[in-house]
Amino acid sequence: MQPTTIGITLGDQAGIGPEVVDAALASGQLPDGFDFRVIGRRVDVVPGEPTVESARAALEALEESVRLMKSGQIDAVVTAPVGKEGLHQAGFAFPGQTEFFAARLACDNYAMCLTGKNLTVALVTIHVALAEVPGLLSEEEIIRVGDLLGRFCIQRGIREPRVAVCGLNPHAGENGAFGREDVEIVAPAVAKLRANDNGVVFSGPHPADTIFRPAAEGEYDAVLCMYHDQGLIPLKLLDFDTGVNVTLGLPVPRTSPDHGTAYGIAGKGVASPSSMIQAIRLACEMKS
Repeated sequence: MQPTTIGITLGDQAGIGPEVVDAALASGQLPDGFDFRVIGRRVDVVPGEPTVESARAALEALEESVRLMKSGQIDAVVTAPVGKEGLHQAGFAFPGQTEFFAARLACDNYAMCLTGKNLTVALVTIHVALAEVPGLLSEEEIIRVGDLLGRFCIQRGIREPRVAVCGLNPHAGENGAFGREDVEIVAPAVAKLRANDNGVVFSGPHPADTIFRPAAEGEYDAVLCMYHDQGLIPLKLLDFDTGVNVTLGLPVPRTSPDHGTAYGIAGKGVASPSSMIQAIRLACEMKS
Protein backbone atom coordinates (compact mmCIF):
# COMPACT_ATOMS: atom_id res chain seq x y z
CA MET A 1 0.00 0.00 0.00
CA GLN A 2 1.11 3.55 -0.74
CA PRO A 3 1.74 5.59 2.43
CA THR A 4 -0.71 8.38 3.20
CA THR A 5 0.65 11.67 1.86
CA ILE A 6 -0.04 15.00 3.54
CA GLY A 7 0.47 18.04 1.31
CA ILE A 8 1.69 21.26 2.93
CA THR A 9 1.57 24.69 1.28
CA LEU A 10 4.01 27.45 2.23
CA GLY A 11 1.49 30.30 2.29
CA ASP A 12 2.77 33.81 1.62
CA GLN A 13 6.51 33.28 1.84
CA ALA A 14 7.12 36.81 3.09
CA GLY A 15 5.40 35.65 6.28
CA ILE A 16 6.30 32.92 8.73
CA GLY A 17 4.85 30.08 6.66
CA PRO A 18 8.10 28.64 5.27
CA GLU A 19 9.92 28.76 8.60
CA VAL A 20 7.14 27.12 10.61
CA VAL A 21 6.69 24.45 7.91
CA ASP A 22 10.41 23.68 7.92
CA ALA A 23 10.50 23.67 11.74
CA ALA A 24 7.47 21.40 11.96
CA LEU A 25 8.96 18.89 9.53
CA ALA A 26 12.20 18.87 11.51
CA SER A 27 10.53 18.75 14.93
CA GLY A 28 10.35 15.00 15.43
CA GLN A 29 6.77 15.54 16.67
CA LEU A 30 4.93 14.30 13.57
CA PRO A 31 3.46 10.80 13.46
CA ASP A 32 5.26 7.96 11.72
CA GLY A 33 3.87 6.24 8.67
CA PHE A 34 3.06 9.36 6.65
CA ASP A 35 4.76 11.11 3.76
CA PHE A 36 4.86 14.91 3.78
CA ARG A 37 4.98 16.84 0.51
CA VAL A 38 5.70 20.58 0.46
CA ILE A 39 3.68 22.23 -2.29
CA GLY A 40 4.73 25.39 -4.12
CA ARG A 41 7.78 26.94 -5.66
CA ARG A 42 10.15 28.86 -3.42
CA VAL A 43 10.45 32.54 -4.29
CA ASP A 44 12.95 35.21 -3.28
CA VAL A 45 11.34 37.50 -0.72
CA VAL A 46 12.33 39.95 1.97
CA PRO A 47 10.84 38.65 5.23
CA GLY A 48 7.98 40.85 6.32
CA GLU A 49 7.56 42.50 2.92
CA PRO A 50 4.84 40.73 0.91
CA THR A 51 4.73 41.33 -2.82
CA VAL A 52 2.44 40.46 -5.70
CA GLU A 53 4.95 37.74 -6.57
CA SER A 54 4.78 36.17 -3.10
CA ALA A 55 0.98 36.29 -3.26
CA ARG A 56 0.96 34.78 -6.73
CA ALA A 57 3.17 31.92 -5.54
CA ALA A 58 0.80 31.30 -2.62
CA LEU A 59 -2.18 31.18 -4.97
CA GLU A 60 -0.36 28.82 -7.35
CA ALA A 61 0.35 26.49 -4.42
CA LEU A 62 -3.32 26.45 -3.44
CA GLU A 63 -4.36 25.58 -6.98
CA GLU A 64 -1.64 22.90 -7.16
CA SER A 65 -2.85 21.37 -3.90
CA VAL A 66 -6.36 21.02 -5.35
CA ARG A 67 -4.95 19.35 -8.46
CA LEU A 68 -2.98 16.92 -6.30
CA MET A 69 -6.07 16.17 -4.19
CA LYS A 70 -8.21 15.44 -7.22
CA SER A 71 -5.56 13.22 -8.77
CA GLY A 72 -5.11 11.26 -5.54
CA GLN A 73 -1.47 12.27 -5.09
CA ILE A 74 -2.13 13.78 -1.66
CA ASP A 75 -4.64 12.56 0.92
CA ALA A 76 -4.97 15.78 2.94
CA VAL A 77 -3.62 19.32 2.81
CA VAL A 78 -2.26 21.65 5.46
CA THR A 79 -2.16 25.30 4.44
CA ALA A 80 0.24 27.88 5.81
CA PRO A 81 -1.10 31.43 6.30
CA VAL A 82 -1.73 33.75 3.37
CA GLY A 83 -2.23 37.50 3.09
CA LYS A 84 -5.76 38.18 1.86
CA GLU A 85 -4.95 41.62 0.41
CA GLY A 86 -2.12 40.30 -1.71
CA LEU A 87 -4.10 37.26 -2.80
CA HIS A 88 -6.95 39.44 -3.99
CA GLN A 89 -4.47 41.52 -6.01
CA ALA A 90 -3.27 38.26 -7.58
CA GLY A 91 -6.80 37.33 -8.64
CA PHE A 92 -8.05 35.36 -5.62
CA ALA A 93 -11.84 35.68 -5.64
CA PHE A 94 -12.67 34.22 -2.21
CA PRO A 95 -12.95 35.64 1.33
CA GLY A 96 -10.49 33.03 2.61
CA GLN A 97 -8.91 29.63 2.07
CA THR A 98 -11.95 27.89 3.62
CA GLU A 99 -14.23 29.17 0.87
CA PHE A 100 -11.59 28.50 -1.80
CA PHE A 101 -11.34 24.78 -1.03
CA ALA A 102 -15.10 24.42 -0.74
CA ALA A 103 -15.55 25.94 -4.20
CA ARG A 104 -12.71 24.04 -5.86
CA LEU A 105 -13.92 20.73 -4.41
CA ALA A 106 -17.56 21.46 -5.29
CA CYS A 107 -18.63 21.24 -1.65
CA ASP A 108 -21.58 23.33 -0.52
CA ASN A 109 -21.96 21.67 2.90
CA TYR A 110 -18.90 22.91 4.77
CA ALA A 111 -18.03 24.92 7.86
CA MET A 112 -15.07 26.53 9.57
CA CYS A 113 -13.97 24.90 12.82
CA LEU A 114 -11.06 25.55 15.13
CA THR A 115 -9.87 23.06 17.68
CA GLY A 116 -7.19 23.21 20.34
CA LYS A 117 -6.19 21.74 23.67
CA ASN A 118 -8.99 23.50 25.56
CA LEU A 119 -11.73 24.35 23.07
CA THR A 120 -13.35 23.27 19.83
CA VAL A 121 -15.57 25.83 18.10
CA ALA A 122 -17.45 25.91 14.80
CA LEU A 123 -18.91 28.98 13.10
CA VAL A 124 -22.34 29.39 11.53
CA THR A 125 -21.22 32.54 9.69
CA ILE A 126 -17.60 33.10 8.74
CA HIS A 127 -15.96 35.96 6.84
CA VAL A 128 -18.75 38.54 6.74
CA ALA A 129 -19.28 41.95 8.30
CA LEU A 130 -20.78 41.79 11.77
CA ALA A 131 -23.73 43.88 10.59
CA GLU A 132 -24.66 41.12 8.13
CA VAL A 133 -24.72 38.28 10.66
CA PRO A 134 -28.34 38.55 11.93
CA GLY A 135 -29.69 38.48 8.40
CA LEU A 136 -27.63 35.43 7.50
CA LEU A 137 -28.70 33.30 10.46
CA SER A 138 -31.36 30.68 9.85
CA GLU A 139 -32.54 27.51 11.51
CA GLU A 140 -31.30 25.55 8.52
CA GLU A 141 -27.76 26.96 8.70
CA ILE A 142 -27.46 26.41 12.45
CA ILE A 143 -28.66 22.82 12.06
CA ARG A 144 -26.35 22.21 9.09
CA VAL A 145 -23.20 23.45 10.82
CA GLY A 146 -24.21 21.84 14.12
CA ASP A 147 -24.51 18.49 12.37
CA LEU A 148 -21.05 18.88 10.80
CA LEU A 149 -19.57 19.78 14.19
CA GLY A 150 -21.17 16.80 15.88
CA ARG A 151 -19.87 14.44 13.19
CA PHE A 152 -16.37 15.89 13.56
CA CYS A 153 -16.45 15.21 17.31
CA ILE A 154 -17.56 11.62 16.67
CA GLN A 155 -14.83 11.20 14.04
CA ARG A 156 -12.31 12.16 16.73
CA GLY A 157 -13.54 9.35 18.96
CA ILE A 158 -15.86 11.25 21.31
CA ARG A 159 -18.88 9.17 22.30
CA GLU A 160 -22.09 11.19 22.61
CA PRO A 161 -20.43 14.59 22.12
CA ARG A 162 -21.85 17.48 24.14
CA VAL A 163 -22.22 20.56 21.96
CA ALA A 164 -23.18 23.92 23.47
CA VAL A 165 -24.88 26.36 21.09
CA CYS A 166 -24.21 30.06 21.63
CA GLY A 167 -26.91 32.68 21.43
CA LEU A 168 -26.38 35.64 19.15
CA ASN A 169 -27.26 38.51 21.49
CA PRO A 170 -26.09 39.41 25.01
CA HIS A 171 -27.49 36.95 27.57
CA ALA A 172 -28.79 34.90 24.61
CA GLY A 173 -31.35 37.65 24.02
CA GLU A 174 -32.86 37.62 27.53
CA ASN A 175 -36.10 36.07 26.26
CA GLY A 176 -36.40 38.62 23.50
CA ALA A 177 -35.45 41.72 25.48
CA PHE A 178 -32.19 42.12 23.52
CA GLY A 179 -33.30 40.94 20.09
CA ARG A 180 -35.57 38.24 18.76
CA GLU A 181 -33.01 36.09 16.90
CA ASP A 182 -32.31 33.79 19.84
CA VAL A 183 -36.01 33.16 20.46
CA GLU A 184 -37.11 32.87 16.85
CA ILE A 185 -34.09 31.28 15.14
CA VAL A 186 -31.47 29.84 17.49
CA ALA A 187 -33.73 28.14 20.06
CA PRO A 188 -35.88 26.35 17.44
CA ALA A 189 -32.71 25.18 15.67
CA VAL A 190 -31.35 23.77 18.93
CA ALA A 191 -34.64 21.98 19.55
CA LYS A 192 -34.42 20.32 16.14
CA LEU A 193 -30.78 19.38 16.66
CA ARG A 194 -31.71 17.80 20.00
CA ALA A 195 -34.45 15.83 18.28
CA ASN A 196 -32.04 14.28 15.79
CA ASP A 197 -31.04 10.77 16.77
CA ASN A 198 -27.39 11.13 15.80
CA GLY A 199 -25.60 10.50 19.08
CA VAL A 200 -24.84 14.17 19.75
CA VAL A 201 -26.21 16.05 22.78
CA PHE A 202 -27.00 19.69 21.95
CA SER A 203 -27.93 22.40 24.44
CA GLY A 204 -28.64 26.11 24.32
CA PRO A 205 -28.85 28.81 23.30
CA HIS A 206 -26.27 29.74 25.94
CA PRO A 207 -25.04 33.26 26.72
CA ALA A 208 -21.71 33.63 24.92
CA ASP A 209 -20.11 35.47 27.83
CA THR A 210 -20.42 32.48 30.17
CA ILE A 211 -20.32 29.31 28.05
CA PHE A 212 -16.63 29.14 27.19
CA ARG A 213 -15.36 28.65 30.74
CA PRO A 214 -17.33 25.43 31.36
CA ALA A 215 -16.49 24.30 27.83
CA ALA A 216 -12.77 24.81 28.50
CA GLU A 217 -13.13 22.90 31.77
CA GLY A 218 -14.55 19.89 29.94
CA GLU A 219 -18.28 20.24 30.53
CA TYR A 220 -18.80 20.46 26.75
CA ASP A 221 -16.87 18.93 23.88
CA ALA A 222 -17.50 21.75 21.41
CA VAL A 223 -19.25 25.10 21.06
CA LEU A 224 -21.32 26.15 18.05
CA CYS A 225 -20.90 29.89 17.52
CA MET A 226 -22.99 32.30 15.51
CA TYR A 227 -20.19 34.45 14.08
CA HIS A 228 -16.44 34.59 13.57
CA ASP A 229 -15.13 36.50 16.58
CA GLN A 230 -17.62 34.94 18.99
CA GLY A 231 -15.73 31.68 18.63
CA LEU A 232 -12.24 32.71 17.62
CA ILE A 233 -11.52 35.19 20.42
CA PRO A 234 -11.84 32.60 23.22
CA LEU A 235 -10.20 29.89 21.10
CA LYS A 236 -7.15 32.01 20.34
CA LEU A 237 -6.99 33.31 23.90
CA LEU A 238 -6.77 29.80 25.33
CA ASP A 239 -5.29 27.78 22.47
CA PHE A 240 -3.21 30.10 20.31
CA ASP A 241 -0.20 27.77 20.29
CA THR A 242 -2.19 24.58 19.76
CA GLY A 243 -5.19 25.80 17.76
CA VAL A 244 -5.91 24.34 14.34
CA ASN A 245 -8.34 25.53 11.67
CA VAL A 246 -10.12 22.63 9.98
CA THR A 247 -12.68 22.88 7.18
CA LEU A 248 -15.54 20.54 8.03
CA GLY A 249 -17.40 18.71 5.28
CA LEU A 250 -14.72 18.57 2.58
CA PRO A 251 -14.11 15.25 0.82
CA VAL A 252 -10.38 15.62 1.60
CA PRO A 253 -9.17 16.94 5.00
CA ARG A 254 -7.84 20.48 5.04
CA THR A 255 -6.25 22.00 8.14
CA SER A 256 -4.27 25.14 8.89
CA PRO A 257 -2.56 26.77 11.87
CA ASP A 258 -4.80 29.25 13.67
CA HIS A 259 -2.45 32.23 13.21
CA GLY A 260 -1.79 34.59 10.34
CA THR A 261 1.26 35.47 8.28
CA ALA A 262 2.88 37.39 11.16
CA TYR A 263 4.89 39.59 8.81
CA GLY A 264 6.24 41.53 11.80
CA ILE A 265 8.28 38.59 13.09
CA ALA A 266 9.03 36.83 9.79
CA GLY A 267 12.66 35.88 9.36
CA LYS A 268 13.59 36.68 12.98
CA GLY A 269 13.72 33.09 14.14
CA VAL A 270 11.10 33.55 16.86
CA ALA A 271 7.99 32.12 15.18
CA SER A 272 6.62 29.08 17.00
CA PRO A 273 5.84 26.04 14.85
CA SER A 274 3.47 24.63 17.50
CA SER A 275 0.22 25.39 15.67
CA MET A 276 1.64 24.10 12.38
CA ILE A 277 2.73 20.89 14.10
CA GLN A 278 -0.77 20.45 15.49
CA ALA A 279 -2.33 21.19 12.08
CA ILE A 280 -0.23 18.48 10.46
CA ARG A 281 -0.97 16.05 13.29
CA LEU A 282 -4.73 16.66 12.94
CA ALA A 283 -4.57 16.09 9.17
CA CYS A 284 -2.81 12.77 9.87
CA GLU A 285 -5.42 11.88 12.52
CA MET A 286 -8.27 12.55 10.11
CA LYS A 287 -6.70 10.15 7.57
CA SER A 288 -5.87 7.41 10.05
